[in-house]
Amino acid sequence: MRNIYRFAILVTTVFLLCLPKSDQAAGVDRKGAKIDLFQTSDRCFACHNGLSTSGGEDISIGFGWRPTMMANSARDPYWQAGVRRESTDHAESKAVIEDECSKCHMPMARYQSKYEGKEGEVFSRLDFGSDKPLDRLAQDGVSCSLCHQIQKERLGTRESLVGGFVVDTTRNRGEREEFGSFKIDDGELRIMRTSSGGYRPTEGEQTRQSELCATCHTLITTALGHGGQKIGELPEQMPYQEWLQSDFKDKQSCQNCHMPVVEEMVRVTNTMGKYREGMSRHTFVGGNFFMQRLLNKYRGDLGVIALPEEFDAAATRTIEHLKSKTAQISIDRIDVSGGRLQAELSVQNLGGHKFPTAYPSRRAWVHLTVKDRDNRLVFESGALNANGSIQGNDNDADPARFEPHYSEITSSDQVQIYEDIMVGANNVPTTGLLTAVRFIKDNRLLPKGFNKRMVDQQIAPQGEAMNDTDFTAGGDKIRYSIALGDAQGPFQVEAEFWFQPISFRWANNLKPYGAMEPQRFLRYYEAMSSGSAVMLVRTAATR
Repeated sequence: MRNIYRFAILVTTVFLLCLPKSDQAAGVDRKGAKIDLFQTSDRCFACHNGLSTSGGEDISIGFGWRPTMMANSARDPYWQAGVRRESTDHAESKAVIEDECSKCHMPMARYQSKYEGKEGEVFSRLDFGSDKPLDRLAQDGVSCSLCHQIQKERLGTRESLVGGFVVDTTRNRGEREEFGSFKIDDGELRIMRTSSGGYRPTEGEQTRQSELCATCHTLITTALGHGGQKIGELPEQMPYQEWLQSDFKDKQSCQNCHMPVVEEMVRVTNTMGKYREGMSRHTFVGGNFFMQRLLNKYRGDLGVIALPEEFDAAATRTIEHLKSKTAQISIDRIDVSGGRLQAELSVQNLGGHKFPTAYPSRRAWVHLTVKDRDNRLVFESGALNANGSIQGNDNDADPARFEPHYSEITSSDQVQIYEDIMVGANNVPTTGLLTAVRFIKDNRLLPKGFNKRMVDQQIAPQGEAMNDTDFTAGGDKIRYSIALGDAQGPFQVEAEFWFQPISFRWANNLKPYGAMEPQRFLRYYEAMSSGSAVMLVRTAATR
């Protein structure tokens, strides 16, 4: 299949380069005509696939991008279920909600719509197979001609956040710039303008800056009350601001970590491409391996384009990234005396923002077991159930409760879970983004360099973690005090650190919503829940 696709790329490239000038200009804007701001990604694949390293690693930009969450942001069935839920909870604000939620999940269609004086839409754009230009732009997710057209203007300012990026709306197609990391000579420029439908490749330093990513990965949601009235704001996702308060801000950008650089000179285009140093892989490694697998399994329902093997490879990359780049765990001390086992654990955050960060459905936790000399289980905290819930977690058992942050754990129904818990104006936990007014718990692991008492309240820890002296920049220490009864040593203590991108409560709170999208996602989740989490690191010690 891949070889057939590469042959098609070659044929398409030759065709594009041989077009007469009149055909090349077709669609170029004339005075008084509407400007088409974007192109779908298939216009870019012809030249930016078929790339590899000297060792044979496929670094094709299109093949790398299309199984990512960026490419599938509009197809994401959990996002669709969430938009439907919010539109049901706040029916009077349905149009506003769809416009707001399409900013970063359907950014090209939404930006084009706003340019034409219309609101962004979500559900009307999900007719997969449609040949309507706005539908195709919407379904292309966070695509090439979106990110590569973002201007320097406003980047790093408050106005640029929550989808506030700026794309030029004044120039016609033949004059529009698409920014990249390299200086382009005249020959390459002509090929690009011909094959892309008129875009002019331009070196732009903003493509390497975290401030570009921050435009959509900083989300501040507006809480809505009766009649759609604003009753508060919630800093829903703030990884950029967390990174600014870490030691990483002068060492690694978002792109350095999530778009790993190829460590040799390679071609960025298969057509007359020069060998260049510093090409970034367009794999956008993150944390949502579960959704990548779900999209692959239910590809027929969701209009998925990436090949099954591409999704498999993307999920594997995501898990490898999580296991190698996010956390470490160690058992620092074990003492046995007076019929109790005392253990002290350390969990370290290896990343440049909180872990987990961004969307608040994510959680990480410690699973600890103690076994006696006969390998019998004496104690267990944090076991994962097959349905995606955690044993002993109050929030999984009851949506109106939540598991607090612990400095010491003494019973098996206590679990150290690193997460953020939102509450509405009634102070009851909620997973409704437009119902939430604040976080009642945020003990997500802090990055190195993060001073929890000096940062802005929007990113400060919430709840018991703020007063835990062992919860500091770079990690956390937890003590376990376990009654041994008549068990005999030596005792084996094993600690695992787990991560789940969509937690049990966030999925199951969709049950009351009878619309297709929430019910469809619940079916998917329940069918795949046993694989909804992954163990990142493990350590063991005997005493």
